Amino acid sequence: MIQKMTEGNPLSLILKFTIPLLIGNVFQQAYNITDVIIVGRTLGVDAIAAVGTTIPVFMIAVGATIGLTSGMSVIVGQNFGAKNMEGVKTSAATCLVISVIYMILAIIVTHIFLTPLLKLIDVPERIFADAYSYIGILLYGIGTTALYNLASALMRALGDSKTPLYFLILSSLLNIVLALAFIIYLGWGVAGSAIALVIAQGISGALCLWYIYTRVPALHLQKKHFRLTRAGIWFHLKMGCPMSFQFGILGIGILVLQAVCNSFGPEVIAGYTAAGRVEQLAIQPMISVGIAMAVYTAQNFGAKRLDRVRKGVKTGSLILIIFSVCAALTSYFYGHNIIELFITDTDTSSIEAGVTYLHTTVPFYVFLSQIFIFRNATQGLGLSFLPFGSGVVELVARSLGAILMGHYFGYLGMCYASPFSWMGACSFLTLGYFYFIRVLEQHR
Repeated sequence: MIQKMTEGNPLSLILKFTIPLLIGNVFQQAYNITDVIIVGRTLGVDAIAAVGTTIPVFMIAVGATIGLTSGMSVIVGQNFGAKNMEGVKTSAATCLVISVIYMILAIIVTHIFLTPLLKLIDVPERIFADAYSYIGILLYGIGTTALYNLASALMRALGDSKTPLYFLILSSLLNIVLALAFIIYLGWGVAGSAIALVIAQGISGALCLWYIYTRVPALHLQKKHFRLTRAGIWFHLKMGCPMSFQFGILGIGILVLQAVCNSFGPEVIAGYTAAGRVEQLAIQPMISVGIAMAVYTAQNFGAKRLDRVRKGVKTGSLILIIFSVCAALTSYFYGHNIIELFITDTDTSSIEAGVTYLHTTVPFYVFLSQIFIFRNATQGLGLSFLPFGSGVVELVARSLGAILMGHYFGYLGMCYASPFSWMGACSFLTLGYFYFIRVLEQHR
C-alpha cells in the first residue's frame, strides 16, 4: 500500500512505516540466528567459527547491495513526493539496469578475489574449507539479495513497508525449514546453511516482483522508461554509490575487526560470532527507524517541507534513544543466557568471549542509534557525501581501535573498537546534519 509521508503527524507516520519493517527485519535476523544456532549446536565450535569468520565478508557484499539500492531509491521517493510519476518510473528503470550490472560485477570480483581475501584476514587453517564453502555460496548467490533489496526498496520509496514484510516472513520460515533439512537430514554442513539462505532470498525477491507486476502500477515500466541518459545514470550513481561505498567501508572496518579476532583462535571467534548475532538482532529497531527516516525525509524534501524534516528527525531520534537504553539493559543483564543459546555450556571460553563483547559494547548503543537517524536523514536530503564521510570516520576509528587496542589489551581492547567508531561517526553526522539543514532552509 502506497503511503504519503508529506502530511500527518510525523510520529504516527514513522511508527506506522517502521513497525512492518521491524517485524520483517526481526524475522530476517531470526533465520540468520537460527542458522547459527543449528550450526553451533549440531556441527560444533569449528563450524560456527567458520561461519563467523566470513560474516564480515558477506556484510561487505550485502551492505554494498543495500546501500546501492537504498541510495538510488531515494530519487524514486523524491519524485513521488513531488508527484512526478513519470520520473518515478524512469528512476525505477535506471535502478534496475544499474543493479543488474552491479550483480554481474560482484560475481566476477568474488571469483577472482575470494581465496586471497580469506587468506588476508588470516582464517585459521582448520576451518578454512568450511569458511570458503559457506561464503562462496552466499557471494555467488548475491543476485538473490540484490533482487529482494531492489524490489523492496522501490516499494518502500512509495511508502509501502508492509508488502515486503509478508514475503520476507514467508521466506524466513522457509529458510529455517531448509536449513534444518540441509544440515541435519542431508548432512551438507555449513554449505547447507548458505544454500538455504540463497534460496530464501530468491523466493522473497521473486514474490516482491510478482506483487509489483500485479498490484503497483506506479512501478509498471515500459520500453520508453529504459531510454536512459548519461545525466540520469550519473545522478542515480551519485546517490547510490556513496551509500554503497559507505556500507562497504563499514564492512571493511568489521573485516579488520574480524581479522584481529581471528588471531585469538576458533573458541574466541565462536563467542564473538554469537555476540555479533545478538547485536544484529538488538539493532534491528535502529535499522528500521533509520529506513523510515530516509523515506520520510526524501518525500518531504521532494515536497519542499524542510520543517517536517526537522520534526521527523527529532521524533526518530527520541524513539531510538529510548529504545537503545532498553536494549542495552536487556543485553547487559541477560547476555550470558542469550549466548548460551548458540553455544553449549561446555564451551565456557567461547561463552565468556561472547559475554565480554556484549558487556563492552551495549553501554554505547545510544551513539549507534543516532548514527542510523542522521545517516538516513542526510541521505534522504540528497547529502550522500555525509553518510560516506561518516563511513570513512567509522572505518578509521574501528580499524585503528581494533589493531592498537587489540595489540595492547588483547580481546577486551578489540571489543572497544566498535564503540570508539560509533562515537566518532555519530559526532560527524550530527554536526553535518544540523549545519546543512540550515543551509538548505536558507536557500529554499
